[in-house]
Amino acid sequence: MPAPTAPSSTEPGHLARVRRSIADVGPLLRFRAAALRGSARRRIAVVAGILLGCTVAAAIVPAHVADAGQEGRAGELLLLLPSAYLGVLGIAIVSAAAAGGGRELLQRDQAVAFPVSPTTDHLGSLLLAPLNIAWLLQTWAVLGATAYAWGPERLGWVQLPIVLWVLIATAAAQVLAWSYECVRRLRHGRFATLAIVVAGVGLAGLIVAAGRVTALLDQAPTIRLALLSAAARDGRWGEYAAGITVLVLVLVLAVALGAPPAHRLARLPAREESALETSHYAPRPTPRARAADLRMLLRLDRAGVWRSVPLRCGVAVLALLPGGAALAGGLAWDTLLIMPGLVGSGGALLFGVNAWCLDGAGGFWRETLPVRPGVPLAARAVVLAEVLLVATAATIALGAIQAGWPTATELAALLCTTVVVIVMVTGRSLQWSVTTPYAADLRSARATPAPPAAMFGYSVRLATVTTIVGLLFAATARLDDWWVPVLLAVPFVCFGALRLARVAQRWDDPAVRGRVVATVAG
Repeated sequence: MPAPTAPSSTEPGHLARVRRSIADVGPLLRFRAAALRGSARRRIAVVAGILLGCTVAAAIVPAHVADAGQEGRAGELLLLLPSAYLGVLGIAIVSAAAAGGGRELLQRDQAVAFPVSPTTDHLGSLLLAPLNIAWLLQTWAVLGATAYAWGPERLGWVQLPIVLWVLIATAAAQVLAWSYECVRRLRHGRFATLAIVVAGVGLAGLIVAAGRVTALLDQAPTIRLALLSAAARDGRWGEYAAGITVLVLVLVLAVALGAPPAHRLARLPAREESALETSHYAPRPTPRARAADLRMLLRLDRAGVWRSVPLRCGVAVLALLPGGAALAGGLAWDTLLIMPGLVGSGGALLFGVNAWCLDGAGGFWRETLPVRPGVPLAARAVVLAEVLLVATAATIALGAIQAGWPTATELAALLCTTVVVIVMVTGRSLQWSVTTPYAADLRSARATPAPPAAMFGYSVRLATVTTIVGLLFAATARLDDWWVPVLLAVPFVCFGALRLARVAQRWDDPAVRGRVVATVAG
């Protein structure tokens, strides 16, 4: 006789389950922080303090500039604030949807032994949202623009609705991302999500082609945020209190609405991931030419990238999103030269910063292959460089539609920037992969190659270096001599090549390889 499956009277009620889910967030965050090693764990508090200080500075310092809150540039910026607030929501939605609903607090394999409520996972993902360089930059941008536009008078009250809006946008984007991931896991979800993306891109293209962008932005609901800040500036506290109350209620509602699709997602099978893992692939002939070992390992690494759901989605978003933004904004070549750095730093975060996690448990088998140690390292470096090159080429191709034909100096600066960024990012990523490996499961659509705190540190360092490189070469693009960017690229390429040589020398040590393989395979 089958056992009854009806809820028992001893099971906790709905409110008790919610309280338990909220209480589980703290221990789970500490569990993830424990995955950091050595000094990285001790730097968490320092990094958190620096980020908090930067956020406070972004919200206060621009208000004390000489012409802040006055007519002129500050007044013109005030008219653009509603569009900037709306852009926060758009970027949050795209970022969350590309990550499959957010960052995983617990990997899929670990969740079997440590069952975590989807509500806990949802709340934890919201708390991890600030560990994203894009989230921080857009938050600092809107807070700084608001401070400059309104000036120092009653600045704290002026900024409060903007802070609430950033939190609302993050929570609302998480709800849409969970729902999008639920649709993707349906029987024909892959085609449904593709249709959603195509429809969204097509609608945006029609709006741009019809010249309705300005008219729609003038009717954006975020205009009320600017009016709420004006109420605080003018001392209309009754209107201000009512608006703040509405924002708080919307924030609570947005956070609560994320739990149902998260629970629904936990009950749906990962169809696309399972299909990739259980598919049969016809064997290809063994290479017989020179460098056959390298070609075989390149084939394995390329298959590992393109048969991984999060990596395929990440490469697609990385290739299309910056290029689409450049196309919509009509960027000129001197501005477009910054894109290779942004794309390169984002591409390394897909898997490059912990490159050996692609092997997983197969790392033990791969280490037994009868090849020289430098061959697998060279194959991984080539595949990472290929991913960065594909994403960069797609971005530049889309941006070039509006930028027109480049001059000889601009073309030389573009090629040099791309080469420099790829060499530097590849070398830095492989260095991190050897010195600080992590065990990561890249089968889940929400997986990341390292813990969230480590990923944030990687993103900040990569974005800083590549942005500086992009600005340097963008400055050379304005010169008349095409050989100047070529000459500037030489020391960067030599430095990147030297780093790659040092990584290869370190990888030759059997103890180093054993530690890396044991870590990523564990």
